[in-house]
Amino acid sequence: MPKMKSHSGARKRFKVTGGGKVLHERANRRHNFEHKPSTRTRRLAGTEEVSPADLKKAKKLLGR
Repeated sequence: MPKMKSHSGARKRFKVTGGGKVLHERANRRHNFEHKPSTRTRRLAGTEEVSPADLKKAKKLLGR
């Protein structure tokens, strides 16, 4: 049987921690900042754990 390949799009978007948690960056942090409040852009900064509803699919795409 050949080796499983992880989904290349998912590989760029998710990071798996040492403990097995899956992290992702939040949306709406790329452009058009002059139309968004600073409070919103600060809230969207950093990484967040993937929601339990999406966790199974994200792990499958990552080959885990």
